Amino acid sequence: MSSIHRMPARAGVGLRLPHIEEAVATQLSVGWLEIHPENFLANPHATELLLELARRYPISVHTVGLSVGSVGGIDRAHLARVRALIDRVDPVLVSGHLAWSTHGAEYLNDLLPLPFDDETLQIVADHLHEVQDVLGRPYLLENPSSYVGFAGSTMTEVQFLNELVDLAGCRLLCDVSNVYLSAHNMGYDVHAYIDGLPAEAITELHLGGFTPEDDAATPGGTVLIDTHATEVAGPAWELYAYALGRFGLKPTLIEWDNDIPAFTTLLGQAAMADAVAAKTLEPEARRVAAR
Repeated sequence: MSSIHRMPARAGVGLRLPHIEEAVATQLSVGWLEIHPENFLANPHATELLLELARRYPISVHTVGLSVGSVGGIDRAHLARVRALIDRVDPVLVSGHLAWSTHGAEYLNDLLPLPFDDETLQIVADHLHEVQDVLGRPYLLENPSSYVGFAGSTMTEVQFLNELVDLAGCRLLCDVSNVYLSAHNMGYDVHAYIDGLPAEAITELHLGGFTPEDDAATPGGTVLIDTHATEVAGPAWELYAYALGRFGLKPTLIEWDNDIPAFTTLLGQAAMADAVAAKTLEPEARRVAAR
């Protein structure tokens, strides 16, 4: 199925259920909308409103329950439900997380970390092949927000993502705020991380708010928590500009999932992302025009 829309290389916002009726009733000054399919699978009214929006705006589907890192395999019934919704909505992009969140028949309300080694690489690659085969379209994999590492890891996160792109034929969603947060928590260089990603595979960017908390393991230290409950922080905006310089202009999402504010606040953050992109890429555009 081919979408009637093309994804504009500008900012969009995450559409959460408290805002869906307002979104239907308003002409939005935003490039596109992202939804979590799990919010709609058992909500027929919300789905009908979503289908109305899909006729007016490009839609991205960001899964949170496929759990491509689970050693027990993909929940095929859940994948089939997601496929059915995708067939109705016809999104431009489909994405999800490099994480695991299921154990047997239990769904865990979290995105849990993985060791970066050859065994995990093969598990995730096999699951990505299955997901892409069932959905019939490419699947974008998002870099995680990290708080702990595994002593048994044999490669870095960036190396792991590069290997996955080659092995699974997937694309990548670079969550810029996650890069900043994880670098702070894990002690690595944000710019080296961005520079190490395969630029040709980066199809979408994310920006979201995080919350600092006292780090019990490091007296006087802080850990950044990926709460999606605040505005995008200044350092994340700076890293976003750096990422644009590396990857070029990409569809960029503003995520806000907790303590959800007025819809106008999300639209304002999207406008800020567009302004940062325009300012960052304007010199390059002038150089290209002058050639």
